[in-house]
Amino acid sequence: MDPLRAQAILETGISQRILVVGDVMLDQFIWGQVTRISPEAPVPVLDFHDELYMPGGAANVARNLTAWNTDTVICSWIGRDVAGDHLIEQLKECQVGCGGVLRSASRITALKTRIVALRQQMVRVDRERREPISTRQTEQLLKRVERHLTSKVSAVILCDYGKGVVTQELLDSLTVMCRQRGIWLSMDPKPVKPLHLKGLSLMTPNRKELFALAQRTEVPGTLDPLKDQALHEVIAQLMTEAAPAMMLVTLGERGMLLCQRGQEPFHIPTMAREVYDVSGAGDTAIAAFTLAISGGASPVEAAILANHAAGVVVGKSGTATHSLQEWLNSVRAHG
Repeated sequence: MDPLRAQAILETGISQRILVVGDVMLDQFIWGQVTRISPEAPVPVLDFHDELYMPGGAANVARNLTAWNTDTVICSWIGRDVAGDHLIEQLKECQVGCGGVLRSASRITALKTRIVALRQQMVRVDRERREPISTRQTEQLLKRVERHLTSKVSAVILCDYGKGVVTQELLDSLTVMCRQRGIWLSMDPKPVKPLHLKGLSLMTPNRKELFALAQRTEVPGTLDPLKDQALHEVIAQLMTEAAPAMMLVTLGERGMLLCQRGQEPFHIPTMAREVYDVSGAGDTAIAAFTLAISGGASPVEAAILANHAAGVVVGKSGTATHSLQEWLNSVRAHG
């Protein structure tokens, strides 16, 4: 891709406002060193060195956008708890607008704690509840979303991580809101609960999620995604049933596959030089594609730029972000 074209797209994209809606989480990383086994049980003992909190889930999507200097507002429900306080603090430090975040004592803020020794994750502890928000809470959230859907908003990203914020009522209402206003709607759907998907501008499942969404058993793929018959059958099924304008299937080390109505899938090989940590790569991909579309990119250009963005972030530890300059440097390196 021409670096000057990429720069023009991204400079236009970051001048827009993007709204992020969905399940937010707080990621906690605890690092240390293991040198002995516990005398109490045959388990390693971690000597604590450091800990770090980072926004996760939809909050990580928003954090990616503000790392590129994009005006971003997030809308969600969290608990009135310490984890929620930490999350709001982290979001504000990342310059994410929190005017759409609602809090309730009846909910808890999802907290994922990862214990890491010598770059190896030993265990993850999840503190969360997955029950859906109530009809009243959905209506309250939709009011916040509508309040922020001004003429400045070029796109909405809906992030479903199965934590209860994304209900069918929320999805249906948000789809109508965006369609009426001519606003792009991206969604990274998770097949943990059944949702009727219809009318999206973009879906960004990975291969495993794609098969689960189609309610089919995943089978091993081929080295060349363009020759992966099972994958293409499932893509055709979902393009018919869910009818998104386009779908970006993320395939890890095999890159991405852009699928559009009435066109053959377009394969983009991975741009990652070294894969250090894939945590949050899907968040980066949907944020990057949506930003590029907001900047006037064609779907193929947006997919190429999203692939570059994901390639940079997997070379970092944890749910990382990268700067606009790093993104452009990747494009120049492969131009």
